[in-house]
Amino acid sequence: MFRDYIIYDVCIVGGSIAGNYLCYLLSKTNLKIIVIEEHEEIGLPFQCAGIISQKLSQLVDLPQELILNRVELAKIIAPSGRYIKLFGDEQPYIINRIGLDRLFYEKVKQNNNITYFFGERFKSFKYVKDGKQKLVLIETSKRKLKAKILVGCDGPLSLVAKSFGINNKNLFAVQIRIESDFPVNEAVMYFNPQWKELFGWIVPEGNKIYRIGLACLKNIARKFRIYLKKLNLDMQNKIDQQGGLIPYGLMNQIAFENVLLVGDSACQVKATTGGGIIMLLTAAKYAASCIQKCFKCNKFSKRIIKKYYETPCISAIGKELKIHYLIRAFLEKFSNNDFEKVFQIVKASKIEHLISIYGDMDFPKAVIFKILKNPLVFPFLIKFILKHPSILVKLLKTLFK
Repeated sequence: MFRDYIIYDVCIVGGSIAGNYLCYLLSKTNLKIIVIEEHEEIGLPFQCAGIISQKLSQLVDLPQELILNRVELAKIIAPSGRYIKLFGDEQPYIINRIGLDRLFYEKVKQNNNITYFFGERFKSFKYVKDGKQKLVLIETSKRKLKAKILVGCDGPLSLVAKSFGINNKNLFAVQIRIESDFPVNEAVMYFNPQWKELFGWIVPEGNKIYRIGLACLKNIARKFRIYLKKLNLDMQNKIDQQGGLIPYGLMNQIAFENVLLVGDSACQVKATTGGGIIMLLTAAKYAASCIQKCFKCNKFSKRIIKKYYETPCISAIGKELKIHYLIRAFLEKFSNNDFEKVFQIVKASKIEHLISIYGDMDFPKAVIFKILKNPLVFPFLIKFILKHPSILVKLLKTLFK
């Protein structure tokens, strides 16, 4: 039986930072936008360590009240306990992550062209014809609607991405917030082959509250208990606990007929740290520009979306995400002895100083090339690759993908 559904210009699935920021960027147009959010409230559940580089304030107008603390140095600890400290101009923010998610929603919620449906889950979509034009017929847990463009901002388990056969590989992450007495402006990263896919972290939120977490591919609960025991915490001071997923791998294909992916659904996440805010905000700007171009020429093909969204994203963030991924590929193979050798090289060669000057937690390509020029680094890498030839295969596949 034929039914007329409300036709929207853009349907955004997911009301977290990616979907809300994209919605905000499009809010000054006359586009009719619908946002589908499965949770009842923006920003919940809280699932992020919330440490973000100062580039955030270059990309968005960041209210000071969302900045809870600043980090002056990063302490990187090897399995043996040996550590290096990195200083620099980065001094990343510790952010009120819930507030950041809500920031752009608050800016657009009164816009008559924008509608949010909360507590509503995206289920599926299919292509339909409306005259000569192809539209997307979207089914949620509560309704059906049509749109000219569908944007998947629906996170690591994105159903929009799965519609195209894309399944993200995800790490399990767990974090507690606890009162303690660690240094107040020092972020700590504990590396260990037991949780080789990422690291354990201590992030100073401020007011003697710390976000302490761990992410890995398997057995997260057991490994987190080991990590907490290592830190010798007084668990009576625990405030709350969060869990979540972190996409892991290279950026997906992100352009399709009438559809694009942004943020975690696109795996626009740094494999070295699990962070993705700067990457997704950058991608959202390209997505907004692309969507406006699509409506200007009234064309919504994969070719157009790839030209104006996927290709610029690859150029702006895709290459850097590859560098993050390759760094992680090396670190995953590190034994305790490898960590010791690397830390010895860093100390002997004063690479700490080099990273502090040139280091960039989002765009590491420049500092990596400088480090590779060090006469002690190259021999270590050659020996390491000969010991782990699969690294070379992954390196070539990644660079030429």
